[in-house]
Amino acid sequence: RQDTDAAVLHSSGLRSYGASAVRGPLPEPGAAVEVARLRQEAADEVAVLELRGRLRAGRRYVLQLGFQGRLEEDLDGLFLTRYTDQGRSSMLIASQLEPTYARTVYPCFDEPALKATFNIRIVHDPSYVALSNMPAIDVSEMKDENGSLWTVTTFNTSLKMSTYLTAFVICDFDYVTRTERGNEIRIWARKEAVKNGYVDYALNITGPIFSFLEDLFNVSYPLPKTDLVALPDFGAGAMENWGLMTFQESSLMYLPSDKFTSRKAMIAIIVSHELGHQAYMLRCFFFLFKWFGNLVTMNWWNDLWLNEGLASYFEYLGATFVEPKLSLDKIFYDHVVQPVLREDNEIGVRSLSESEDKIKGSFSLMSLFDSITYNKGASITWMLSGFLTEKLFITALTSYLRQFSFSNANQDDLWTHIQMVVDAQDEVQLPASVKQIMDSWTCQNGFPVLTLNLTTGTISQEQFLNKKNENSTDSYNNTWIIPISWMRNGSSQPLMWLDKSSKVFPEMQVSESEYDWILLNVNLSGYYRVNYDQLNLKRLARLLENDPKAIPAVSRFQLIDDVFALTQFGYIQIETALELTKYLAREDELFIWNVVLLNLVPENLESTLKNYEVYPLLKKYLLKRVLPIYRYYAGFIRQNVDALEDDYFAQVYLEKLFATACWLGLQDCLNLSSELYAKWMDNPEYKIPFLIRRTVCCYGVAVGSDKEWNFAWEMYNRTDSTKEDKDILLSAMSCAKESWLLYRYLQYGLSNTLFSSNCTSIIILYVMTKDIGHRIAWEFVTENWPLLSERYGKELLHDVLKVMGRFVNTDVQIQELQVFYNATLEEDERVAATLLLEFTKFENMERRELLIKVANWLQKNVDD
Repeated sequence: RQDTDAAVLHSSGLRSYGASAVRGPLPEPGAAVEVARLRQEAADEVAVLELRGRLRAGRRYVLQLGFQGRLEEDLDGLFLTRYTDQGRSSMLIASQLEPTYARTVYPCFDEPALKATFNIRIVHDPSYVALSNMPAIDVSEMKDENGSLWTVTTFNTSLKMSTYLTAFVICDFDYVTRTERGNEIRIWARKEAVKNGYVDYALNITGPIFSFLEDLFNVSYPLPKTDLVALPDFGAGAMENWGLMTFQESSLMYLPSDKFTSRKAMIAIIVSHELGHQAYMLRCFFFLFKWFGNLVTMNWWNDLWLNEGLASYFEYLGATFVEPKLSLDKIFYDHVVQPVLREDNEIGVRSLSESEDKIKGSFSLMSLFDSITYNKGASITWMLSGFLTEKLFITALTSYLRQFSFSNANQDDLWTHIQMVVDAQDEVQLPASVKQIMDSWTCQNGFPVLTLNLTTGTISQEQFLNKKNENSTDSYNNTWIIPISWMRNGSSQPLMWLDKSSKVFPEMQVSESEYDWILLNVNLSGYYRVNYDQLNLKRLARLLENDPKAIPAVSRFQLIDDVFALTQFGYIQIETALELTKYLAREDELFIWNVVLLNLVPENLESTLKNYEVYPLLKKYLLKRVLPIYRYYAGFIRQNVDALEDDYFAQVYLEKLFATACWLGLQDCLNLSSELYAKWMDNPEYKIPFLIRRTVCCYGVAVGSDKEWNFAWEMYNRTDSTKEDKDILLSAMSCAKESWLLYRYLQYGLSNTLFSSNCTSIIILYVMTKDIGHRIAWEFVTENWPLLSERYGKELLHDVLKVMGRFVNTDVQIQELQVFYNATLEEDERVAATLLLEFTKFENMERRELLIKVANWLQKNVDD
């Protein structure tokens, strides 16, 4: 673009090798500009060619560089991996270049907006196969100077693409293949895995997902082949390189012996995500969804959500297309929306789309690959598709994909295409331009909470923040343009919009009748929480007790999730949230039970609860409500567990339900655990149902004696027990109720011969989290500190202190820990540990106050 006497390329960790040259200007024959020297600027990750002449603006030149790089085992750039296949150790080379690792493999212009075609040739050992983005067009032989024979694989010229999508794998894997609409699909994996059929499921769904996406967008997949490679060791879950997608093995393999939908669902979601990218570089759910990114790439990383958020949204469409038994809205809310709502409310969480300058200045690019990008991006897309209608949304996306194929776009380009589609019809009317609406969601952080007053019909909005520590300012003045889907007394109403801080909706005023109720954000179509007034909450609680199915399942989930979040953040009292749990004996949806248990029986309350008056009351209150759903599932466990193979949520959440029932002392749960554990002891080949294996092993040991414990120990030491089995048993052995067994277990943990070193700290932490274990573990740590600190250093202590903190409620306990710190820690570490203690003490006091309120409420309602 302008005259220069230097050429600058990205290059990181590469050394120049041989001469570099600049030929040109073209097409003048023999013309060249001499290179004075080549210098590397490590901090900026660039190589600079200093020239003896000038390159002229608007002319073409050819740069030639020789370079060398190191092959590390670090899973970034071009890396080496060692693994075992059919009992023999092997190795392979693979690449992971997103976001900025291409420059560690070859000198290049390593920015997403700069696209090129690539001619790739790989010289490799003849016993390996080389793969890249495009099909191989020639395989020949060459000898090196020592006379050794090498294979040279030359690939077809790639499509125009960004550097981070170039990919290389050199391996001795086998593959399975099928052709879908002329596109050859191959799935590569360790020979053993291919032979055992572990990648057959992935092969069977990849083609149909491709076709589904092609039909959805009416855009043909531009490559003649697609390779999916299952890597034994891979840092990312999966990567959407065009034509050569790479996956962690676990993301692609489905064992024919594993009947459960949950494994299939996970594979379907990941494959869908990556495929989604193949077109639009959406992310890594199904290859096809990757059209959102490979075909059209974001201009720069600040709009990464355009790739990943869109791909994450389409991955769920793709997964439910190939696995129709999955419920799209339930899974999407449970996996995507609810988890990110819990994260996106801290001060300092970034917005979805940040300015390029801000990211270049202060963000590490890797930190952008987070749940804001993926989950919030997908949630906003879900909301957008909802208020536009899916038909208009897909029409707009198709037009966007076509215009920007093989080039780059930013979020404004997407809004422009959607606006064109909206302007060309009159069914969907919006209160503002698409850009104004969507910028309110992507350019400011956090999300709103809507407060509804039923008497006046007023809805107001504010940013959802912790009321207990308010100090937030935002240039957007915290106003969103919000689509409100709603129902009144069970019937859906026309979509409303809230485009200012508050507004009166006369349609939402209710009568005196207690049967007149309103529900906002039906099926969680919008990315926000809802705070109802007491009048409506009372009516909704009564409705749930009389007829829970009058409220759709996803809305019941959301109602409970919202009230507990509002309690936690100081908007409403805990008693209000508890009123909505009275109906639970009639709740038959496991994913709703899961959110209730997360709020009423959080992981770290197990030990603390028993110190208070809450536990017996909660036990009485919850057991009565959990019994119907527990009995329903216990029937399957006892008679026909295979009947649950299509019940996705049973596979994901049944363990939590059973663990809670046993923890609450439900006799049938304890008996069932004993029965199944005894069955296993009688016949070690018997498989405890996978869905509740962890709970059965824990309570089998807890209810038993040293005989049961010794059996767990024996099974742990069996050579054929898997990593997962070992982890379950490590945990189960800490469930013993006899203190001498726990003490012996901790002593075993110290032995180098019985355990690998990383198990010792896990054992200590497992024992410490149990009711009777925490004192025993703490005494054990203090007695053996010299040995433990020599082996594990301060990291172990830090983990131990975090867990111990849950039990610190009095100044005496704090003093006891303080004495230990003073004796064992350096001064700077003491300060950090003291702060941690003070914070934990404060948290515990807050929790204690909350538990007193819960106890008082339970006292009054336990017999309802």
